[in-house]
Amino acid sequence: MAMQHLTRWFPILATIHSYNRQLLTQDLLAASIVTVLLIPQSLAYALLAGLPPEVGLYASIVPLLVYGLLGSSRTLSVGPVAVISLMSAATLGKVTASGEVDYLTAAAVLALLSGGILIVLGILKLGFLANFLSHPVISGFITASALLIALNQVTQLLGLSVHGDTILELLPSLFENLGGYNQLALLVGLGVVLFLYLSRACAAKLLQRLGITADTANLLSKSAPAVAVLITVYFSYTFNLEAWGVALVGSVPSGLPQFSLPKLSVSLFETLALPALMIAIIGYVESISVAKTLAAKRRQRIDSNQELVALGFANVGAGFSGGFPVSGGFSRSVVNADAGAQTQFASLFAAIGIGFTALFLTSPLYFLPKATLAATIIVAVLSLVDFSILRKTWQFSKADFLAVAVTIFVTLLFGVESGVLCGVGASLLLFIWRASKPHIAEVGLIEGTEHFRNIDRHPVKTASEILTFRVDGRLMFSNISTLEERIYTRLAGNSKVKNIILMCSAVNEIDWSALEVLESINSILLNRGVRLHLSEVKGPVMDRLERSSFLQVLSGQVFLTQYQAFSSVSIVNDSAEST
Repeated sequence: MAMQHLTRWFPILATIHSYNRQLLTQDLLAASIVTVLLIPQSLAYALLAGLPPEVGLYASIVPLLVYGLLGSSRTLSVGPVAVISLMSAATLGKVTASGEVDYLTAAAVLALLSGGILIVLGILKLGFLANFLSHPVISGFITASALLIALNQVTQLLGLSVHGDTILELLPSLFENLGGYNQLALLVGLGVVLFLYLSRACAAKLLQRLGITADTANLLSKSAPAVAVLITVYFSYTFNLEAWGVALVGSVPSGLPQFSLPKLSVSLFETLALPALMIAIIGYVESISVAKTLAAKRRQRIDSNQELVALGFANVGAGFSGGFPVSGGFSRSVVNADAGAQTQFASLFAAIGIGFTALFLTSPLYFLPKATLAATIIVAVLSLVDFSILRKTWQFSKADFLAVAVTIFVTLLFGVESGVLCGVGASLLLFIWRASKPHIAEVGLIEGTEHFRNIDRHPVKTASEILTFRVDGRLMFSNISTLEERIYTRLAGNSKVKNIILMCSAVNEIDWSALEVLESINSILLNRGVRLHLSEVKGPVMDRLERSSFLQVLSGQVFLTQYQAFSSVSIVNDSAEST
C-alpha cells in the first residue's frame, strides 16, 4: 500500500523493478541526443528571456531532475521553451524597469510563483481547467508569439540592439537602426539558418546514402543545431569574429547552479501574480499537449493532475536554482521519444549531461556568435507558425475564426500578456456563447421506423396537433430561455397544437433555474390548453426531477421512448377528435 502511494507521487518508481541493461542503453542514447540539442536551446532561450546564457543551463538541470522523478510522461523533456521565454521577457522587462528588483531575482520569483500555482492546481485536481482554453485560440496565440520571437531574433541576426515587445515597437526600431547592421553577423546567421533548413530537408537522406540506418540518420539530422554551434565557435575563434564587431555570447561561468531562496517581497509577489498565472497556464497547456500526443503513440497513460504537480515542482526547482520558468518542449520531447527513451530515467541522464557541460565545457561558449543562437531560435519557432488555422476555422466555425484572429491581432499589436488575456477571454466567451445557444431541433417520425429526425433535414411524418423538440445539450440557467422562446414562437398563431413533447435523449443535466422555467412553461401551456410531455429522459436527470415537485405538476406524461410518446399522444388526439 505504501509503495502504491509512493508510486502515485513518483511514477518513476513503477519502472525500477523492470529496469534492465537494454532500457538503460536506450535511455542513455536518448539522453545524449537530447543533451546535444538542449545546450544551444537553453542558451538561446535564456538570451531570449533577457537573461545571461548560463541561466538557460541552470534552468535545464534541476527541472529535468525534478520532472524525471515526478512526471507521468516517460518521454516529455522539460526546460526553457520559446513562448514561455518570450512571456518571461515581457514580464521581467516591466517589473525591473524601476530598478527596485534585479532581473535574476525577478526571474527566479516568477518561476517560483508559476510553480506554486501549478502545484496548488494539481493538488486540488484542477487539471481540467486547461480544457477551457480552446485549442484554436492557443494555436493562434502560439503563432503570433512565434512571429514576435522570430522578429525579435532578426535583430540579433543583423547584429543590432533593438528593443520592443510588439510589432508596433519592433518594426519601427528595426528600420531606424537598420543602417548599422553587421554584415558578418548577418552572414553567420543566414548561414546557420540555411544549414539548419537543409539539415531538416536532406541530412537524413544523405546520411542514409552513406550507409547509416534510417533511424540513426534521422536522429543525427536532429543534432544539426549542436553542429552549427561547433562550426561557428570554431570560425569565431579562428578568425576572431569579435574583432569584426560580431556579438558573442561571452564568458559563461562554469559550475552547477547554487541553491538559494530569492529575495521575496509582497509587492513583487503582487506584481508577478497575474503574469505567473498566465505563464503557468500556457506552459501547462503546451506541456500536457506534447505529453499526451507522445503517450498516445505508445499507448501509455498521462495523469493530468500529476503533470501539474510535476511541472509545478520543476518550476520551483528552477526558481531555487537561479533559473526561470520552464515547460515541456515540443522539439526536444519528440527527439527524446524518437531516440528511444523508454523511461523517465532519460530525463535524469540528460540533466546529468547538462550539468557536466555547465561544469567543464562552458569556456568554448565564449566564442559562440549570438547570431548562431538567433538563427537556431528563428528556425525552431517558425515551425510553430500555423496560419492554416485561420483558413480551417473560417471554413468550420466563424466564431472560432473570430476568436483566433482577434487573439493573433492582439498578441502582435499589444504583446504576449494582452494576447494571453485575450485568448483566455475569447475561449471563455466561446464557451459561454455556445452554452447559451444549444441546438434545438423540431423533429418528426421517419415513416417505417421508430426514429425521429430534424424536420429541416429529413422527410418525416408530423402531426398538426403535436410539436416535438429535441434539445441537444444541458438545460441550464444560461440557455433555458432559448428553449422557452422557441416553444412560444412556434405556438404563436397556431391553435391546432395540443401537445408538446420534449425529447430529452441528449439532455445530460437540468439545473434548478432551468427546472423553474420548465415549470413556468408547463403552467403557461396548460392555461392555453396545451399539454407538456417528456420522453427518453436519462436516469440521472430523472433522479433529479423525482426529487422535485415538477413531475407532480407536469400536465402531460414522461415516456420511455419518443415513439411511444408520439404514438400515445396521436391516439389520444384521434380519439378526442372522433368523439
